[in-house]
Amino acid sequence: MLFEGGFTFSNFVADVFAIFMFVLWFWLFVTVASDLFRRHDISGFAKVCWIIFLILIPYIGIFAYLLTQGRGMAQRNQAMAKEAQDNLRRIVGFSAADEIEKLDKLKAAGSITEQEYGTLRARLVQ
Repeated sequence: MLFEGGFTFSNFVADVFAIFMFVLWFWLFVTVASDLFRRHDISGFAKVCWIIFLILIPYIGIFAYLLTQGRGMAQRNQAMAKEAQDNLRRIVGFSAADEIEKLDKLKAAGSITEQEYGTLRARLVQ
């Protein structure tokens, strides 16, 4: 237990908070470390420095990485998701042209409205 005095509600809340903070740090550490090791734009030395900083000063290191590299993390995650989506489409044989053709048939049959057609087509073209 975190505190002496037996099992009290305040000790329980403090223990739960300590466990939550550890899980939060671990989740953020894994997220930051995975982003760090996927990067190709920084050197291995810089990666080692970041990891040492993350381990020695855990919360400050994670927050510093998120503040300085957060925008790049979002862009890298977006690019990785787009690449995975494109790879899946290539493997499965899905193409935007096929889906647009299916949408045209649904619109001609009256199964979808003009507004739904426009929304779905815009989503495919992205």
